[in-house]
Formats: sequence, C-alpha cells, structure tokens
Amino acid sequence: MAKVLGIDLGTTNSCMSVMEGGDPVVLENSEGARTTPSVVAFTKNGERLVGQAAKRQAVTNPQNTVFSIKRFMGRKFDEVHEEEHRVPYKVVKAANGDAHVQVEVNGQKKTFSPPEISAMILSKMKADAEAKLGEKITQAVVTVPAYFNDSQRNATKDAGKIAGLEVLRIINEPTAASLAYGLDKKKDEKIAVYDLGGGTFDISVLEIGDGVFEVKATNGDTHLGGDDWDAKVMDWIVSEFKKDSGIDLTKQPDAIQRIKEEAEKAKIALSSSQEYEINLPFITADASGPKHIQKKVTRSKLEQLT
Repeated sequence: MAKVLGIDLGTTNSCMSVMEGGDPVVLENSEGARTTPSVVAFTKNGERLVGQAAKRQAVTNPQNTVFSIKRFMGRKFDEVHEEEHRVPYKVVKAANGDAHVQVEVNGQKKTFSPPEISAMILSKMKADAEAKLGEKITQAVVTVPAYFNDSQRNATKDAGKIAGLEVLRIINEPTAASLAYGLDKKKDEKIAVYDLGGGTFDISVLEIGDGVFEVKATNGDTHLGGDDWDAKVMDWIVSEFKKDSGIDLTKQPDAIQRIKEEAEKAKIALSSSQEYEINLPFITADASGPKHIQKKVTRSKLEQLT
C-alpha cells in the first residue's frame, strides 16, 4: 500500500513523517535535516529556491524571499495590514480581494497566491520524501492550527493539490500532538495543549472520548513566537551598534537580515549556555572604513529583553 505523508506545514519550519510498522517516523529532507524552513526565494537569474537554500540567501535578497506565508493563507488583503508590515516582501491585493505576494523574477513583477507559495514548500517535501522512500507519494495528511477557519483550511488543501498531493485530511495541530503522545488510548478526559511555534503561541482545550478528539476551546496570540524573541535580540544589537558607532542599520536590509540570523543563533545558544558572542564582521561601512559587530550577550540579558 502506498505511503501517506504526514506534514506539519509551519509558519517558520515544516516537518514530514510516514508510518513505519505502526509508528510515525520523521523523514529527513535532502539536506539531512528533520525540518525544512518554510521559505521560498526567487533569485535575480530567475531560479527558485526552497527551504534552507532560500533562507541562506535571504541576507542579499530580502524583497524576493518569502517567509511566514502561513499568516496570509486564506485571508483577505484588508485583514493582513499588521502582517504586511512585518515582512520585507510586497503584499498586494488580488482581484478577488485576497492577499497575494509580489516578487521580481527575471526583472518582471510576478504575483503568487499564498497556496502557490505553500505548494512550493510542499513540492520540495514531497520530492525529498519520494527520494528517501524510493516510491511515489500522492496522498498526505496536513496539520493546521485549531483556530484556522474554513477559508484557511481550504487554502491549505489547495496548496496540497497544486503540489500534486491529495490531502486526505486536515488535522488540528493540538489533535496531532495528542495522538503523538498516545492520549487517544486514555479514558474520557479533558486536556490542554500548548503550542509555542516560530510565529504563533496558542492553547487548545480538547475533550477525548472513545478515541475521538473534540476541540472545546482555543485561544492564543497569533503574533507571539520564536520570531519575536529573535526580534527583541535583533533590536538590542541594532541599538547597541547605533550607540557605539552612531550608525542606524534599520534602513539597510542586508545588514538587518544578517543580524536577524545572528539573533536566532544567539537565542538558540543561550538556551543551553550562559553566554554567546555575537560576531558580524563588515556589517557596514562609513568614511572611516568598514564596521564590525562583536558583542557578548548573556542569558540574563536575553531574559531581561524578552
């Protein structure tokens, strides 16, 4: 029987797995990683990059590097003004009122719908899974936040269809987490599932009975996640550099992208270490020559900032 791919299509990263002998097994992508950055980029020569390759070049190509597309799935342009201001790429209003993204490909402006961008991520995951398993994959189960409405769920299904996947079922993320912990085997009970992701933080209360999950309530902050921790560290680095050099880096997208990546590294390192050294040579230059950032940040400083 052909395998069905289980996909967690996340705001920041995505993950895929298949069932092997009754147990879920996470599949590594072509780079050997268990997660794939949910990032799509279009290079100056018209090449399309997905995942780690796209994330890696975001420093030099911020306007044509699309991330956090999940925030725009199934939503109207008039609903996403806050999200629009948080991304360096252009968000435009489609003829039907939906939010689409606009990038430059081979010198031409090109517009994509969020399901089309998501489909590019799903296509890579599908291809990587097929290469890993040595067989064709045509069906998938995809998770979505419990608070996603019908429009957002349908947009997720559309993304699967564009990627050549029949989406057998859309499953709520907290339900998937509960299944992973075998909570469907327990007696009737109510459980709370907290999900702190890259871009969102939510809680869902589920009622389980006879192996059936019912979402009783869901709440959270759709603008609180790991990205926000990164942003706090990034703002601190920028303000410290301005204090030391008098140079404001906020108008330099290339520099900001490098600082963003370094801020994420600092956050991750400080989860297990007490101190991290930020090291960004040649971040900018002025009349006196090139400028570098070299600064220590401690875990207590991270806690104070966030």
